[in-house]
Amino acid sequence: MTLSIMEIALKAKEQLITLTGLKAGTVSSLHHDENGWHIIADMIELKRIPESADILATYEATLDDTGNLVSYERTRRYSRGDSAN
Repeated sequence: MTLSIMEIALKAKEQLITLTGLKAGTVSSLHHDENGWHIIADMIELKRIPESADILATYEATLDDTGNLVSYERTRRYSRGDSAN
């Protein structure tokens, strides 16, 4: 069974939520090559008021062709209001 790009994005977010305990933000990049699916997702590490002060983190993950997470790492941590995003 071939998974759609939407299904891969959802599976990636679900697995990152389970592993990190964080709330999912957005999938900002997703592509496929011979090594599997490569996803860049932003996760909410710390909710603050106002929302522009939230602390977010960027995670890079690789999934196999069946949508199972093979690896992940946090590559960046930043404030939502950071203009350098």
